[in-house]
Amino acid sequence: MADYTADFCDNHPDEVSVLGPGFINYGGAAMCQGEIVTIRLDKNNNDLITLLRDENGAGKVVVVDADKAYYAIVGENLMKFAYDSGYAGIVVNGYIRDTKQIKAIPVALYALGTCSRKSIPITQGQRDIPLTFGDTVFRPGDYLYGDTDGVIVTATAFS
Repeated sequence: MADYTADFCDNHPDEVSVLGPGFINYGGAAMCQGEIVTIRLDKNNNDLITLLRDENGAGKVVVVDADKAYYAIVGENLMKFAYDSGYAGIVVNGYIRDTKQIKAIPVALYALGTCSRKSIPITQGQRDIPLTFGDTVFRPGDYLYGDTDGVIVTATAFS
């Protein structure tokens, strides 16, 4: 990524949405960009595991809405799946764990914070739907850029 999110905001102020405050990059990559893939979870991350493990993530960023539930959505194993499948990053409206281990995995991981507890009973998630959190709408197929200044979303990729 040659440009930073601040540059895109300066050059295209009417074309970007900025993710609200509180999200921190815990991953091993300082920047990411890619087409958005969305998933909403209901107290369990099994559908996210399947997505990260079994689907080609080249050029993509996964946006996960866990409705700020206080349990870890992503940890070391899921980050390894994301890396192996080629995902550039993950944005979690929720919490993560294994921060020491995931810092060594070159995938960006934005989340609200950490929680030692893992996800709980198996429930069904929803894929490829618009998600809204942090004052931002994430639509499947939109484009996401993330760096040390934050996360922005656009309808199309900037050239």
